[in-house]
Amino acid sequence: SASVVLLAGSTVGSARAALTYYSENYGAQVEVSNIGVSLVENDKVISKRDYASNGKWDEATGDLLTGLKEEKIVPGKQYEEAIKVTNSGSIDSYVRVILKKSWTNKEGVKDTTLSPDLIELNFLTDNGWQIAKDQSTTERTVLYYTKAVAAGDSTPALSDTIRIKPSIAKDVTKHVDGNTITYTYKYNGYTFHIDAEVDAVQTHNAKDAIKSAWGVDV
Repeated sequence: SASVVLLAGSTVGSARAALTYYSENYGAQVEVSNIGVSLVENDKVISKRDYASNGKWDEATGDLLTGLKEEKIVPGKQYEEAIKVTNSGSIDSYVRVILKKSWTNKEGVKDTTLSPDLIELNFLTDNGWQIAKDQSTTERTVLYYTKAVAAGDSTPALSDTIRIKPSIAKDVTKHVDGNTITYTYKYNGYTFHIDAEVDAVQTHNAKDAIKSAWGVDV
């Protein structure tokens, strides 16, 4: 009889313990931090890519230099071109920018005979931005911001002005017709382009993450 009583008590105790265990298993909300980055030109967001949820992204893509499309560009004259990056995600990140310069002729075809170096961005590298010279060419410039950018914050501008070098006007033909002299500039009507690519990497385990994403050691 004693054995039976003890066994019954043990069974009740086990059931009660199990019930107590499950009653303490509460649900908890988990907030997943999202990465995001925006390209800003002259204080206007041009493009962005922010992680939303479930593998979906909030994206928008625009064009640089739209403010100059109606301008007749004068070689040697500087035009405002302040480019920076905003951390539009919810986690701190490191950022990189790749800028590509190119020309198209009057027919809209890319011209590889005209040097991209004639398109001159005035880079600002005394504020945390650094040009990776070993990764850059006359057509492409790679810049890293060497500090972490907090969520919601922006980097300083990596450039402030753009101009076409005045040496482009040296390729000119002189025409004399009686008392009239005219000049024809070879590259009159050409169009220059700037393309920008912005990348962001989380600060968590940043050294390995940057090596994986960008292939560089920091």
